[in-house]
Amino acid sequence: MSSILTNNSSMVALETLRNINRNLESVQNEISTGKKVASAKDNASIWAISTVMSTDVASFEQISSSLNKGSATVGVARAASEQITGLLQDMKNLIVDAQQDLNDSDRATIQADVDAIRSTITNIVNGAQMNGQNLLKGTDNLKVLASLDRDTAGDTAAAFINVSRVDLTTTAAVDAAAKASSDAGYVSTADTITASDVDKVSSEAGFLSTSASGSTIAASGSEAVDIKGGTIAAGDTFTVNIDSTDFTYTAQSGDTVNDVAAGLKTLIDAGGIADLTVTVTDASDPADGSDKAVLTLANGNSSTGIDFDTSALNATKSVSQLADSESVDVDFKGGTISTGDTFTVNVDNTDYTYTAAEGDTVNDVAAGLKSLLDAASITNLSVTVTDATDPATEDATLTIAADGGTVDVNLGGLASTNAATPAGGLGALSSLSVATASDATAALSSIETLLDKAITAATTFGSAQKQIEGQTEFVQNLVDSMKSGIGSMVDADIEAASAKLQALQVQQQLGVQALSIANSAPQTLLSLFR
Repeated sequence: MSSILTNNSSMVALETLRNINRNLESVQNEISTGKKVASAKDNASIWAISTVMSTDVASFEQISSSLNKGSATVGVARAASEQITGLLQDMKNLIVDAQQDLNDSDRATIQADVDAIRSTITNIVNGAQMNGQNLLKGTDNLKVLASLDRDTAGDTAAAFINVSRVDLTTTAAVDAAAKASSDAGYVSTADTITASDVDKVSSEAGFLSTSASGSTIAASGSEAVDIKGGTIAAGDTFTVNIDSTDFTYTAQSGDTVNDVAAGLKTLIDAGGIADLTVTVTDASDPADGSDKAVLTLANGNSSTGIDFDTSALNATKSVSQLADSESVDVDFKGGTISTGDTFTVNVDNTDYTYTAAEGDTVNDVAAGLKSLLDAASITNLSVTVTDATDPATEDATLTIAADGGTVDVNLGGLASTNAATPAGGLGALSSLSVATASDATAALSSIETLLDKAITAATTFGSAQKQIEGQTEFVQNLVDSMKSGIGSMVDADIEAASAKLQALQVQQQLGVQALSIANSAPQTLLSLFR
């Protein structure tokens, strides 16, 4: 049936032409962009996968740069280690020469050459850096970004190659030493506390006790005085009363309870008390509070006792006490604090020591000591800190105050020490000498150890560099593979697209012809009315 209202042929031809045009537009986009998936609307899943892979490619290219930098850094350390190994071999040759029977002049010449090589090694170690990183100094390891690992859940994690530093510095060890008044962190106070003597209690080192029940040493009898073990302080006093006479020994610096017992024996013996014999039994471990030294008083008279006033038996200590509402200011000199520096205050007969961490200032030191004192919960103690505005130049202050009663504060216990510096890996070079035959013998043994360290350093860095270069090659191959994979997913097949374009262009022409014929069909109906 023909109709002048509905042209089905025209609608079919029009829809066909539209499909052809859509396909033609798609092929033209593939050819112009070179991609069959150029945006998420082309294929959402393929576009998402390829985009993630593309970001990984960019990341791995950055990782490749990190690996190249790491390889260069390790390469500098390896080359320096190898050169140091050669120099140490040269030094060994000189030391071998020094094993001969040489005169002082020849030994001095060899020593000068040894010293020159040591200076050269020091310069190499100090200069063996890449972008500020030196693997021959310090203790921190080098972390080289090696990969970006992605698991099945899509989570990523960075992977590293760790390269251990090898210390080849030639510096000698420096022992910890008390800070001088000019040193940063020096602890001092302008305040004073009047010391007073107080009796020791039974729990304290040096406490004197006896089991004697009377006031005399019976005829032909003896009594023992126990001196409790522990740390004795200089200035502590120990008193026994015999024959109505006080015998008091004052402890010296470094004394133990054994020294106290011996000192009392000397004083009593010098008193010349008739019939009295004094003996001492030393403590096995005088520093142990559970041990004791014993002073034995024996009466050699068979009929007459010797006066022994046990109520006068006494040990005292010198105590600096802050009265209620009194305070002292402890200052910490401004400047650069080194890691490992220590700072000590003595409160309530206990040393509280803060050890500086990396990057600490005098403000941190004062705050650290305050934390230690606060944690001790000392009765009547109040502690405050006044920070330095500029800790590099100004002092920080720790204020120790008595609040509600007395507090023992020993200003003599204030102390600060500079951290000890360990010897460098080649620190033995600082004292290497061939000045005498015995020195040369010792030097020969020492140089072998130093050579081993340098050889180990070179091999360690060589292995690490090889590992980094292997990872670099893998990352480059991985990037190439990922780029190829992305291309296979999203790149257009130009040959196929070209052939398809030509076919679609022909279809487009035919579609236009078909639409033209379909549109002309109603015109033929007019002939039916002629």
